[in-house]
Amino acid sequence: MSIATFIPTIWEARLLAHLDKNLVYGNLVNRDYEGDIRQQGDTVKINQIADITVKDYVKGKDITIDDVDGTPTTLTVDQDKYFAFKVEDVDAAQANVNLVDGAMNRASYAMRDVVDRFIAGFHTDAGVTTGLGTDATPLAITSATKAYEYLVDLKGALDDENVPADGRFVVVPSQFYGYLLKDSRFVSAGTQKTDAVLANGYIGTAAGFQIFQSNNVPNTDGSAYKILAGTRAAISFAQQITSTEALRMEKAFSDMVRGQLVFGAAVIQPKALACMTANFK
Repeated sequence: MSIATFIPTIWEARLLAHLDKNLVYGNLVNRDYEGDIRQQGDTVKINQIADITVKDYVKGKDITIDDVDGTPTTLTVDQDKYFAFKVEDVDAAQANVNLVDGAMNRASYAMRDVVDRFIAGFHTDAGVTTGLGTDATPLAITSATKAYEYLVDLKGALDDENVPADGRFVVVPSQFYGYLLKDSRFVSAGTQKTDAVLANGYIGTAAGFQIFQSNNVPNTDGSAYKILAGTRAAISFAQQITSTEALRMEKAFSDMVRGQLVFGAAVIQPKALACMTANFK
């Protein structure tokens, strides 16, 4: 491959394919508004549906009509990241497609880490936290039994908010996963179905959750993990590769490949997102 044969749309597709395959948090959000963004600074107004009240009907009196529009949420594309790498003697090598593809894979891995950490940071906007620990008094996970019991508590907290049971997820750190592996109620990795999706962090099911493991679970002050649970309705995410191009470097026998990714997210259904604060003793 050479600069002359570098087709940005093809490499953008490969970059996004690598990126989406490796996301954990990024695959647990909805992308309903992704097609509405083009560049950094774009915003999308997401209208919310207000509660509808059932009232008593009194014959002869006017009915009261509810306004269906609730308070809108704004999704702002406020993150702008780039990557750039060089490939030696691209024009002369004639066999660098695998090299560039491998570099794109690494670039997407790095981008994935940035995107996942960004989305994980929305634990601060979770609407369900009561009884699930705080920074000052995190829940202490000391055994497999405790780990499972706290999953049940998370389930109950979402149940109390009438969050649909279908499609619930929870993202746990490696220590939590280690405890779950010791509990027979947990459907652990090792089955054909589980192994097929392990690349996305999926590790099994328990207490009504699809369970994902990630090293990007926020750990405030190094002692309190923020374990998110909910449904994909909670967070809306949008990303767009705005530019991918190859350039000949002026002072080296190399080609440079660079790309730019813009993205943003917003919690649009806070009650569909629970956050448990826990540590491991």
